[in-house]
Amino acid sequence: MVIVTLMWSIAGVVTRHLEHARSFEVTFWRSFFTMVALLVILPVWQGAGVFRRIHWRSPYFWLSGLCWGVMFTAFMVALTITTVANVLITLALGPLLTALITRIFIGHRLPRRTWVAIVVAGVGIGWMYGSQVSLGAQGVLLGSLVALCVPIAGAVQWTVTQRSQTSGEKLDLVPCVLVGAMISSAVTLPLALPFSATANDIGLLALLGVVQLAIPCVLSVICARVLQAPEVSLLGLLEIIFGIALAWLGAGEKPEVNVLAGGALVVGALALNQLAGWHEQA
Repeated sequence: MVIVTLMWSIAGVVTRHLEHARSFEVTFWRSFFTMVALLVILPVWQGAGVFRRIHWRSPYFWLSGLCWGVMFTAFMVALTITTVANVLITLALGPLLTALITRIFIGHRLPRRTWVAIVVAGVGIGWMYGSQVSLGAQGVLLGSLVALCVPIAGAVQWTVTQRSQTSGEKLDLVPCVLVGAMISSAVTLPLALPFSATANDIGLLALLGVVQLAIPCVLSVICARVLQAPEVSLLGLLEIIFGIALAWLGAGEKPEVNVLAGGALVVGALALNQLAGWHEQA
C-alpha cells in the first residue's frame, strides 16, 4: 500500500515536465492509456471471461464508472490550473465527505470524533485557500473548485458501492475504473483536439496512465482484501506527503507556508480520526 501511494503521487511532478500538452489533452491521454492498460491487465489477472462476468446491466456499475470518470477528468484538469499541494490536500477531504454523504443518504451515524475532524479539516481548507485568495493567487479558486469535484465524486462512488452491497450486488471496482477511463477519454477527446502533445508528452502521459493509475488501482484492490479500512485510509494519506515532496524536489514547486499549515490541519484531523476509529474497533 505504501508503494501504491508512491505510484499515485507521481502525477504532479510528471505533469510539470510536460512540454505542450495542456488541460483536456493531458486528461485524455492519461485516461486513454489507463483504459488500454486495464484492457490488458484485467484478462491476465482475472481470466479471459472477466468481461462476461461484469454486471453490464447494473445501474450501480455505470454510476460507479461515471464517478470514476469525473475523478479522472477533474484531477488532471485541476493539476493544470493550480498547485500540486492544493489539489492533493483538497483530495484528502474524501473520507470526510464520504462520511457526510453516507450519513445523509444511507443514514450512517457519525461518531463525535468524525464531526470534530470535519470541522478541523474545514478550518484547514479555509485557511489554506483564504490566504492564497487574499494574496491574489491566480487560478486558486477555479483550481480548488475543479479539484473539489474529485472527493465529491469519490464519496458518491463509495456510497454507491455500499448501497450495491446492501442490495446483494458486489461491485468489482477495477472494471468500474475501466469504464471511468473510457468515459473520461470519450468526453475529453473533442475538447483535446487539435492535439499539441509532443512525443515526450505522450510518453509521460502513458507513464501516468499505466504506472500512476492502472497498476496501483489493481494493487490497491488486492491490499484492501488484506488490510483493514482504517489502515488503508491512513496509508493513503502518504500520497499527499509524497506528492508535495516530489513536486517540490522534482519540479521546484515549493508550497506556501499557509498551504502547509492548512494542509497539516486537514491531514492531522484525518489521521487522528482514523486512529481513534481503529482503536475503537480494537
